[in-house]
Amino acid sequence: MQKVTSKPTLVETTNDENIFSILEGRVKRAPEDKVIEYKNADGEWDSFTATEFADMVKSLAKGLLARGIKKGDAISILAHTCWEWTALDMAILSIGALTVPVYETNSSAQVKTIFNDSKVCMAFAEDDTQRDKIEAIRDQAAYLKDVYVIELGAIDTLIEYGKSVTDEEFEKAKTSVKGTDLATIVYTSGSTGAPKGIELTHANFVSIVYNGAKSMPDIAYKPNRRLLLFLPLAHVFARYMQFFCFAGDVTLGLSSDLKTILPDFQKFQPTFLLAVPRIFEKVYNAASQKAGKGLTGKIFKRATITARKWSYDQQSDRRIPFATNIAHALYKKLVYKEILGALGGHVEYAVSGGAPLDAKIAHFFNGVGLPLLEGYGMTETTAPACVNPTQGYKIGTVGIPLAGMSFGIADDGELLIKGSSIAHGYHNHPEITEQQIVDGWLHTGDIADIDEDGFISITGRKKDLIITAGGKNVSPGLLEASVMSSPVVSQCLVIGDRRPFIAALITLDLADTNSWLTAQGAEAVASLDEARENPIVRTEVERAVDAANTLVSRAESIRKYEILDDDFTEENGMMTPSLKAKRAVVIENYKKIIDEKIYVPRKKKVEI
Repeated sequence: MQKVTSKPTLVETTNDENIFSILEGRVKRAPEDKVIEYKNADGEWDSFTATEFADMVKSLAKGLLARGIKKGDAISILAHTCWEWTALDMAILSIGALTVPVYETNSSAQVKTIFNDSKVCMAFAEDDTQRDKIEAIRDQAAYLKDVYVIELGAIDTLIEYGKSVTDEEFEKAKTSVKGTDLATIVYTSGSTGAPKGIELTHANFVSIVYNGAKSMPDIAYKPNRRLLLFLPLAHVFARYMQFFCFAGDVTLGLSSDLKTILPDFQKFQPTFLLAVPRIFEKVYNAASQKAGKGLTGKIFKRATITARKWSYDQQSDRRIPFATNIAHALYKKLVYKEILGALGGHVEYAVSGGAPLDAKIAHFFNGVGLPLLEGYGMTETTAPACVNPTQGYKIGTVGIPLAGMSFGIADDGELLIKGSSIAHGYHNHPEITEQQIVDGWLHTGDIADIDEDGFISITGRKKDLIITAGGKNVSPGLLEASVMSSPVVSQCLVIGDRRPFIAALITLDLADTNSWLTAQGAEAVASLDEARENPIVRTEVERAVDAANTLVSRAESIRKYEILDDDFTEENGMMTPSLKAKRAVVIENYKKIIDEKIYVPRKKKVEI
């Protein structure tokens, strides 16, 4: 191993501690703390104290016991981020059952795969739309029994069932849950496109939650800490953060409607944010577009240049020039204060994860007064494994290990991670577990480096897994293979890494296209350029893309594509001898088309 960096464990946990004990600890420490805030049916913010929320969880857990749920049973939740999601999750975990999250954007086919692989016996759907996905495959879900709809009274129904269960029965179930017990199976796209379940134990969460909070005391323990969480709770990072808030002294706000996110910032007034890079890009673009092109626009442009210059100087440890400091102080009153005000006016830090963060955006916010603390983690590491500290952070890196974690660089440059949060394994795939977790070291598939101060930088990816700007993991193989099944398509290369959506570059086979056109009773074409402009051919390509999109969720689907006027071949260096497209070469070769035709910057005015 080339380089290794570690941080010692700050909190030693025992096998008697489980995830529910984190909430119990908050109740003992501060029973009247507001632990959850949410928008009610009238759009106003309401709350639960620690005691009220723990009692709610206990009532729901009793309902699960009344319905025959036992330790080890798998229960799924299909819903947007909401307090009910968190309450059900805690209730399921409190009695030793397994939470199996499903993204609200997953297709029925994906739901079926997940339900059968993890043996889901009960499911909670947010509304009729989510329930319809379940009902569409219900006769193919071998273990599924009860399905409840949150919007149709699932919470009250479960509480009513629970009235027949005694406190003693709940305590018996609760105390049987140990750290070594499985807590959840989280499904994530693998390199083959088929979802694979990652098994995480109670100890995985308890250890990284407590050590993560101790690693970031400014975020977890300072007075009046507030987090507005709007990422999907099906994502392990969001799940981790709800437990992090319980372990610290943080009030957790829950919201899922990105259309109202800026008004929500105003009302909730978070002290720190957790988001994917795309959210910060939206805030920046909204501020830029609001400034316009007149005098205000010129001031904003100059303020942006000053913010970045100030940040670059700060990060390089150079003395910030007097003129820059003067300009920075002026723009702080004229511009920066308004930008931070759009985020509620009290934000001190933001944690960015899930996808690489553009350095220009990071320097802008840092210069404005909001450090974006980039971090890194995987489902296999129970979310975060490293993050930039609140003091001494380095833009362009993913920070330093959290307490109790070790990072190493293998001889081939691959990043390896070891610690108590490393997953138990891959559900029903012992061969993958053996391959990916060797002597306790998780092989991440990412290429990285570690500097002399122990800061980690991700420099590339060994695998082709795409991570969009929104943090969605997409395996391109399934989509590409489906599109290439069209009689006119030669190659399909799915793109979207660090981009706002998934797209594709598609090439045609001239001979096959003409054969297909002739069979359709249409005239043949003379060239690939003529073929891509032919409306009959374009209709067929559109059909192929639509068919491929039915295999995945909306977030994974191809939103735009470009039909090229040439093909990928060995001769032009874009294909291997085994007829596989060289992804990096193709993307570089068509960079202009990608930047100018597919990912065209939007000019829509956004107000904040």
